[in-house]
Amino acid sequence: MENILLVIHTLVAIALVGVVLLQRSEGGALGIGGGGGGAGGGMFSSRTAANLLTRATGILAVIFFLSSIALTVIHTNDRNPGSIVDRITPVAPLNTEADGATEPDLGVAPPTAGPVDEEPAVPRPE
Repeated sequence: MENILLVIHTLVAIALVGVVLLQRSEGGALGIGGGGGGAGGGMFSSRTAANLLTRATGILAVIFFLSSIALTVIHTNDRNPGSIVDRITPVAPLNTEADGATEPDLGVAPPTAGPVDEEPAVPRPE
């Protein structure tokens, strides 16, 4: 269900962007559509197209918001309640005084002193 709603949400978002870009701009924005409404008075005059695009934008926006809320509700119901801090397991502290060590033993060997200019393990091509 979540995947189907996510696909619908994505398609509505793409359609919403397209419809907004098709609208006639009031200023110097990206309005691609509109212009040349002329005296033809055909089926899609500039006023009819503007009303249709405005209505389509409103409908797509409502669908976008409703699908966003639905996706949030679905995702929230799948979560485990509680905080992530509650899932942290405590680690025993290092006890350095009990065994007489001055530094904690981290299981890492100390660096050994060796020659500085060693030959690499793999010969370099010349």
